[in-house]
Amino acid sequence: MSRIEGLTPEGRAMAESLSGLRAWLSLTKPGVVVLLQITALCAVLSHDLLEANGFGDMDWNESLRTMAIVFVGGYLTAGGANAINMWYDRDIDPIMERTSRRAIPSGRVSANAALAFGIVISLLGVVWFLECANQVAAFWATFSILFYVLIYTIWLKRTSVQNIVIGGLAGATPPVIGWATAAGDLSINTDSLKDFANSIFDLGSWMPWYLLLLIFLWTPPHFWALALYRSKEYDAVGIPMMPGVKGHSRTLLEMKIYAVLLVILALLAPAAMGDMDRHDTIYHVFGWTAVIVNIWYARTVFIIDPDESRTESGRIPTAARSFFVSMVYLALMFVIVVTASAGLQGAILGAVLAATMILRDEWNARKPSDDVSA
Repeated sequence: MSRIEGLTPEGRAMAESLSGLRAWLSLTKPGVVVLLQITALCAVLSHDLLEANGFGDMDWNESLRTMAIVFVGGYLTAGGANAINMWYDRDIDPIMERTSRRAIPSGRVSANAALAFGIVISLLGVVWFLECANQVAAFWATFSILFYVLIYTIWLKRTSVQNIVIGGLAGATPPVIGWATAAGDLSINTDSLKDFANSIFDLGSWMPWYLLLLIFLWTPPHFWALALYRSKEYDAVGIPMMPGVKGHSRTLLEMKIYAVLLVILALLAPAAMGDMDRHDTIYHVFGWTAVIVNIWYARTVFIIDPDESRTESGRIPTAARSFFVSMVYLALMFVIVVTASAGLQGAILGAVLAATMILRDEWNARKPSDDVSA
């Protein structure tokens, strides 16, 4: 007898209702969406700290209000795009082990219902930004939905090995949306193409575009580190992944190029902050912290060995480590941006946190490879 069958009628109805809600929620890919919104919230904090010149004069009530607006709107728009993605992939999800238990292939939600759900909450998210934020934030939220659904899901995902590269632009927009929301009353000017471009790109700082480029350049080496030993599932359903189509050598070459570009981008981090003078201490503390963190991550990409012995679970230990380090790396980069936005003391705090995490990872990396990649 199942747990539900053993409940009272009222308990059984409640359990089935909760199970149904979880199925609908799973369409939004909550784990992925929350991570995306964290990058947007960091952008809000960076903007507000720079505006207030540190923690002392921060209007925390206003910042928390802005963060709430960004999180709700971002979850609706990104979650809606994910639901539409699951509707479109309903033919291949049942075949892949990783996706076979999703709500649509498992029969918990019908395909048409998932599509309607995705469209509705996406539109709600855009309207939310229009009403609670501004036109520019709503524009970039709309852009991310359309780019993810039309450009990545429908066009590139099944036709190009560069799918994750170009499609990654949709996942890189949350910091721009967060920054635009924090910037206040921004509007779109449609008097001319030049005015339109200026109104959507001029957010008063280079920092949101720096963060967008950071995520955009990070996505390929992050994802391909995993694809190096998991691309067979994608090959089986006709999704061209770089390792399966071009081979390990070509994949590693492109990963290294992106890793080098990330190091170069780190050199621009202090300039993206805006008011940092190269003679100031904070310029060097923040700048060198960013460079060191990027070199640390780049090293894990350069030492990947696709020919090394695999673990019992089929992982390539050096690739698995690079994949896990990439997530810590991205989190560290956003942390040091936020802390440096608060001034010199914040930049020093960010440097200490980065050094601690790097030393801890290097210490753990000395353990047997099975422990590192388990």
